[in-house]
Amino acid sequence: MRLVRAMLVLPAVAATAACQTWGPTWSEVSGDRYNRAIALRQPAIIENIDGKSAYPTRPIKIDPGTHVIEISAVAPRPRPGGSPLKTITVDVKPCKLYYINAQYQSSVDYDYQPVIDYVQDVPGCKAVG
Repeated sequence: MRLVRAMLVLPAVAATAACQTWGPTWSEVSGDRYNRAIALRQPAIIENIDGKSAYPTRPIKIDPGTHVIEISAVAPRPRPGGSPLKTITVDVKPCKLYYINAQYQSSVDYDYQPVIDYVQDVPGCKAVG
């Protein structure tokens, strides 16, 4: 059974690796929350980047450059119909991981603003130039 499973997974892994276009330099985006002490800050779901919504990896690997990132928020309390989508434009630097979150003004408000919660270096990434 393990052999059959391995034979099914191996082609999928090879196909995914063949689709990767980044070389030694890439950037990453995550909706995970980094700073837990900031009041009314919530994690986000990265819905799409530059209009593309198929992202099989977490965190999401992207090329450096300017990107329009659309998120939905994990609301502090449930909202009928879910969270509205919001966009943030980010000038993504090489070899950096961006944590993008939702910042609410109050615990009873459904409106939020996308924010960059934290930026850190990507281990193993080699910035060129």
